[in-house]
Amino acid sequence: MRKAARLGAALLVMGLSGAAGAAEAPLTLEAINQAQFGAGAPDKDQEKKAGKKETAKAAEKGADPLTVRVQVLLDRAGFSPGAIDGRDGDNLRGALAGFAKAKGQSSSGRLDETLWQTLSGTSQDPAVTEYTLTEQDVAGPFVEEIPPKMEEQADLKALSYTSPAEMLAERFHMSKDFLEALNPGKPLTKAGTVITVAAVPPMETGRIPGKELPETPKVTRIAVDKGALQVRAYGEDGALIHLYPASIGSEEKPAPSGVLKVEGVAFDPTYTYNPKYAFQGVEAKRKFTIKPGPNNPVGLVWIDLSGNDGYGIHGTPEPEKVGKTESHGCVRLTNWDARDLAKHVERGAKVDFGK
Repeated sequence: MRKAARLGAALLVMGLSGAAGAAEAPLTLEAINQAQFGAGAPDKDQEKKAGKKETAKAAEKGADPLTVRVQVLLDRAGFSPGAIDGRDGDNLRGALAGFAKAKGQSSSGRLDETLWQTLSGTSQDPAVTEYTLTEQDVAGPFVEEIPPKMEEQADLKALSYTSPAEMLAERFHMSKDFLEALNPGKPLTKAGTVITVAAVPPMETGRIPGKELPETPKVTRIAVDKGALQVRAYGEDGALIHLYPASIGSEEKPAPSGVLKVEGVAFDPTYTYNPKYAFQGVEAKRKFTIKPGPNNPVGLVWIDLSGNDGYGIHGTPEPEKVGKTESHGCVRLTNWDARDLAKHVERGAKVDFGK
């Protein structure tokens, strides 16, 4: 499945960057908001002749304005592409395929004219917009660095962001590198600086009282697709509400099988390490805790699942790696996706991990 997926990715690379003629296009607010599928798109014969070598070169190019616009449109429509970065990849392709299926369209693994018309018709708002940094944005508190070892993280008073750039990137569902590329030379530590950001619902922070949850539309069933590395959230009527890319288990620590249930939701959780987890690189023989914060090992949200094995759906301090690296058996989402799911899922919702 993954081999076929990568071939699809190669085709999509050509479809997006070639369509916009945008591999060399400037990465500006105007270029992104005006990006359209179609102009300069290579024909199929050219694509076949190009082969893997050319598509690999396309993948190495910088952020593409049309790809940014596509990622933002998918994010708004509830089909998360993960961290918005203007680049093609498995997460973007999975979101496109999920969107196409939900709209009753076929998906060849690349953006085509029909799919573009449907996707672009979901929103007329600009894909990126300007934002002015506030005093609160740059005030922190920030931590100088997050030590790699869990035992050392336990010594910190909070697992805060390390910089305004990291905080702003996460708030607007972007990778930190893309945020900085979109705003070259701009002081991201100075209040009053006007920057360009993805025009998506900004990620909120803080805890939400239990009596205010779940928000509508309620999620009553979650499907964890280990093959596609996706989490799909369904409502009471069986309709797909949200789709998220995910890291799901590993060979060392596989995710569970069968059906579990949501036991509860915790925002800004304290992480507790249990020696029975036996994570590689952790030498502690006693339980210890790591304080809350976006760089906590489980990020900003923990969705507790039934059973006594410590499985959950949670956030991560490394959003760019979601869907690209393995987990310790849990389901790992970006912090903004985990928070979105936590706001809508009801206690007792079934979580189907399949076989």
